[in-house]
Amino acid sequence: MRFLKKNKLEKLILVISDIHLGAGAYIKGQRNFLEDFHYDRELVDFLTYYSTGNFEKTKVELIINGDLFDLLAVPFVEFFDDEFWSEEAALAKLKMITDAHPEVMNAFVKFIEREDKKITFIIGNHDGEIVFPSLQEHLMDFFPEDRKERFDIVVEQDGEYVPHPGILLKHGHEYEVAHRFDTVESIVKDEQGRKFFIPPWGSYYVTRVINKFKEERGHINAVRPIKQAMINGLIYDTFFTFRFLLATSFYFIMVRFIHFFLQGNSFADMVRYSLKELELFKDYEELTKDIFSHRSDVFCLIVGHTHEPIFRNYVNGNIFINTGTWTNMHHMDWSRSGTGSELTYAQVSIEDGEEKPVISLNSWVGKNDEPFVEFP
Repeated sequence: MRFLKKNKLEKLILVISDIHLGAGAYIKGQRNFLEDFHYDRELVDFLTYYSTGNFEKTKVELIINGDLFDLLAVPFVEFFDDEFWSEEAALAKLKMITDAHPEVMNAFVKFIEREDKKITFIIGNHDGEIVFPSLQEHLMDFFPEDRKERFDIVVEQDGEYVPHPGILLKHGHEYEVAHRFDTVESIVKDEQGRKFFIPPWGSYYVTRVINKFKEERGHINAVRPIKQAMINGLIYDTFFTFRFLLATSFYFIMVRFIHFFLQGNSFADMVRYSLKELELFKDYEELTKDIFSHRSDVFCLIVGHTHEPIFRNYVNGNIFINTGTWTNMHHMDWSRSGTGSELTYAQVSIEDGEEKPVISLNSWVGKNDEPFVEFP
């Protein structure tokens, strides 16, 4: 593994994604089966380590590359159906989440206590409702006035962020029709002037299908690869998997296929577009070939979204990273079989006199002399 040369370190960039802070493990004494984040202490330790001690006087930028909050997985709110997507509902959901994880929110505030620390938050598809200004204001209210300028929320349409020349960040949902949304056009007003968020159909699918089945099998959205999960499910958990696949198929046909039919599209066009929309969790490594071929100024692409930690250093020097997730995952492929969370994050070390930064994907393992191991 690489050891930091602290006397040469000019700046450190840390990239985490898909934290999925929810409304808490328990709500009013009732178990919340939709809560996926259970690593508050580890995240606080992570933030403390990189803002104190050896890094107290180091310039550090923490980039949260999407899905810090899971606004699609907040139960027990007094909003139903389309009211669930109103600005009032979105703010209520965000407040439930921040109230459920006070230690984490306080750690964010403390992280940027010094002027050489910064947090950049890129919204993803699970916290897309943060396009509402009132939700941004709620987050900003956690920080004292002298720290607000060091907490930046990226809400631009393309979701791109370049923290250092040659390094490009995107959450990744932008590549999938099912999860893509316009950060401006997604906000509409009704006749009373109330604002609503128009989510992509993938968000509807999460709230109306995934969340319901998650109460029976908490792992339903946390198994990779999806194809193997469904095959094994049909063999070992036949009735549940069959019901899940039936509900998924029915939902897609009703919401997407018939929708295109009513718009007057030809059958061939409907099939072609529907297949495109079903390309969930596509191979992002293939997408990097297009980016690197069309963007000569980019040598490193960092994404999240699929919850699969990946590090690829190609022969030509280009680097592709998926930062994974801080939630529990179940892996069914031979190379990464097992259960648990690897708490992965990207680290970009910019050193004095070096032409290119040192980039790695690490797994947070806790406090010790060097509390990370490089992801294989």
